[in-house]
This record gives sequence, C-alpha cells and structure tokens, in this order.
Amino acid sequence: MPQSRFEAIGAYLPENRVTTAELVARLKEAPEFDLERITGVKERRFRDTRPESREDSFALAMKAVEDCLTRSSYAAGDLDIIISTSITRSMHGTKMYMEPSFAGAIGRAIGAREDVIAFDLSNACAGMMSGVYILDRMIRSGAVKRGIVVSGEAITPIAETAVHEIASKYDLQFASLTVGDSGAAVVLDEAVDDNDKIHYIELTTASEFSHLCLGMPSDKSNGVALYTDNRKMHNEARFLLWTDTQRNFMEARGITFADEGFDYIIHHQFGAAAIPFMNAIAEREFGHPMPPDLNVIEKYGNTSSTSHFIVLHDQLSQQNLAAGSKILMIPAASGVVGGFLSTTISSLKV
Repeated sequence: MPQSRFEAIGAYLPENRVTTAELVARLKEAPEFDLERITGVKERRFRDTRPESREDSFALAMKAVEDCLTRSSYAAGDLDIIISTSITRSMHGTKMYMEPSFAGAIGRAIGAREDVIAFDLSNACAGMMSGVYILDRMIRSGAVKRGIVVSGEAITPIAETAVHEIASKYDLQFASLTVGDSGAAVVLDEAVDDNDKIHYIELTTASEFSHLCLGMPSDKSNGVALYTDNRKMHNEARFLLWTDTQRNFMEARGITFADEGFDYIIHHQFGAAAIPFMNAIAEREFGHPMPPDLNVIEKYGNTSSTSHFIVLHDQLSQQNLAAGSKILMIPAASGVVGGFLSTTISSLKV
C-alpha cells in the first residue's frame, strides 16, 4: 500500500503587523490579566484592507498556493485533487461565499486540469489537518497520486469585533484578540522511503465540548464574532482527548511514545501558557518527556486552520529542521477536534 509525504509547502503572511498592546489599548475595559503574557502573542498579521490591494480569504489562499507550487516538482496541471479548508470564506473584500467552491476557483485560477477533483471542507482550526487526513487516505487507497491542501484565513475581523464589543474584564471574545491572518498550502504525493513520509494521521471529535468555542454573527453588531470559554477549554479533560487517543493507537500497534523517537512537536498555536500544561499532562500519560516544542505564536499569533503549517514553513525557512527530522503535530479545534500526525521530513525545503 502506498503512503504519502509532504512534497512541498507554501505560506503567505500579510505585511501589516499589529501588536497585542495596540489591541488592548483600544478596549473600553482593560482585562484583569496580562493578555500578552498569558497568550504569548506579541504581534500578529492583519490583512491589507486597501481597495487597490485588498487581501481576503481567497487572495491569501492563492498567494500560499502560488508560493507552494514554486518549490514543488509538480505543475498545477499535474494535481489530481485540490482541497480548500478555510474557516473564513471571504472574496471580493468581505463578502462570504459558500458556493462556488474555493477549491474549484483556485483550480481555475492556477490552470489545473478540468477533471481535477476539487472540494471544500471546514473543520474549524483543524481544517488543514483534516484536508491532509483525507488526501493521505486517498493516496494510500490509490484513488489519487498527488494533490494540494490549502487554506486562506482572513480571520482578524473577529478581533476587530472583539475590540469594539468587549466591555468587561472577562469576556468570551478575549481569545479573538490572539488571531492573525495567513495562508498556507501543502502538496502531498506518494512517499518513496521511510525517511520522507507521513507515518500516520488520526483525528477524533468530542462533541461534548462543542459549545465552548463558537463562531457566529455577533449578538451585538453586524460583525462576525468568536465566543470562547477558555477556562473550560484549557483544562485536563479536554487535553486528555489527544493523549488518550494516541495512547490507544500506539497500544494497538504494540509501540510506546518513547519508541517513536520524535524530534519535535508542533501544537495548534492557541496559547503559550496552555501548551506547557498540555505537555506536562502528556509526559505523565505517556511516561516519557515531550520533544522540543516548535512555535510561532509570539510573532504570528493563532492563525487558525493554517497554524501547524505556518510553524513548519517558518522553521524550514530558518533551516532549523535537519533532514530526517521526525515531527508530531497535534491539532486542537472547536468541536472539539483532537488527534495526531506523525511525519518524517527529509526533502521538504523553503
């Protein structure tokens, strides 16, 4: 049975930098905690809103795809499948589109084949991981040989809504102040050896937590808002969703976390204070130290569905990952989605 690998990666980050201090200064009521210290976010990128150079979700996705294809061995016409996984779906500025599909529009824009498989999926901040999960399975089944997963997230409108609406020292919109705009894309194809492949990817959902993080139209204005109960989200019961699932997976295969020999771990970029707590729980559950954590939360914030691949792109661009590095990626998304992806990377370059 064939297995997949990450063949190429691309990313795009808007030039406009906005600091946490700037956002907090615009609030009517200052929080009762140090938002920058707790979240670890010093700044994030905001999309360009000028009419002559406007960056919406589609524009961010296109820039990531174009960047990805510049270092892929494949042209657009070689792709068998395009999967778009954006949470935000803005085109032509702030207009939100459910149809036609972003994937189809991206395919036409880059010159993909007319018979290319193209579809959208949305799974909150686990969107790109869900797209990789599906494409990995399709490559393993022999249904396709290669494809691209992409997301463009113009998600900072929820931060703008939060700035205008937060009026208490603890508000369910505070998490919205951590997000940043971005685009990311990855090409997957068939692996040729064990030093460059996705070993496994599994996802699971615990719907009992679904009410803790909800994106919807604001109940106070015409804006879009995100309501997150961080006190209930960032606790042991929720974090055990990952460790329980991965431990059961490994036990069924007769292996341990120590056997895996991971060099690095990449968590969803949702909070600097929560990740050490999450890793401490994992060390207890797995009986083994966690590998070094790779992150970009300080400079890019929570980029939602693109976060793991923004981290990976950033580390590759700094040449911080030696060929043969084995990486564990841990998603987290409202729903609540958990899971894990194990990959060894050798040929991936930025």
